[in-house]
Amino acid sequence: MAADTTVQLAKQEASTTSQVVTAPRWGALNPNKLELRSDAVLVLDQNGEAVYSRHVNDPRPIASITKLMMAMVILDSKLDLQEQITITNDDRDPIQMTGSRLQYGAVLTRKQLLQLALMSSENRAANALARTWPEGKAAFVVAMNKKADALGMRASHFKDPAGLDPANVSSARDTARMVSAAMSYPLIRTATTTRSATVRPYKGRGELMFNNTNPLVRNRSWDIQLSKTGYLNESGRCLVMQAEIDDQPLTIVLLNSFGKLTPFGDANRIRKWIEGGR
Repeated sequence: MAADTTVQLAKQEASTTSQVVTAPRWGALNPNKLELRSDAVLVLDQNGEAVYSRHVNDPRPIASITKLMMAMVILDSKLDLQEQITITNDDRDPIQMTGSRLQYGAVLTRKQLLQLALMSSENRAANALARTWPEGKAAFVVAMNKKADALGMRASHFKDPAGLDPANVSSARDTARMVSAAMSYPLIRTATTTRSATVRPYKGRGELMFNNTNPLVRNRSWDIQLSKTGYLNESGRCLVMQAEIDDQPLTIVLLNSFGKLTPFGDANRIRKWIEGGR
């Protein structure tokens, strides 16, 4: 089935109305008191029960949240993480025309590229990882879609490894499945929650420092086990996290927020709502 047909069917099956569902065990929480600015929201507890949900089935662009799937496919392959990879012109962004601090000729290990792609959402790092896949970049994207299908992500489809193509789509429910799967990869958990990292991609030159795109990981009041942000004009601001709130492990998916800090504000509002309802 063609990708466009798959997405269209998913849209037809998706709910187009707002849903707010609080699982029975979270009955003390009043969903009417939670005012969020993200269009699609899903908060799941450790049993997979919905603490809060809205527009969870609609496929929509997820931007760099895509990089979680990219990382899982790389790690599943058991490729040598210490192999050195050189950034080339083929790793540029021809879709959104974004820049990069990794200039052509930069050399880093596969593990370092994974870390930068996950932590600071480095697009050339993600493209280089896909380009150096043994069967090539096109086959790598096929592998991403096979992985999504194996995870039951029926409302999802991937067109590129970095999330630059707005045709990379997923629903909030599918994205939560991806987060749950990514939690089983220690490198993904560590990289996405690292506050900053330095690398030396050029001989005879100094270090480059990269920061995490999620400022909440630098907030010691948050206990975050996994994090990823994403942004395109078509996707709005996106944020997914696995975090512990009020001693409860929760999966938080926030898609299609507008305003640079909106998803982080929504995450804080969710946290206060839960902590205030205990």
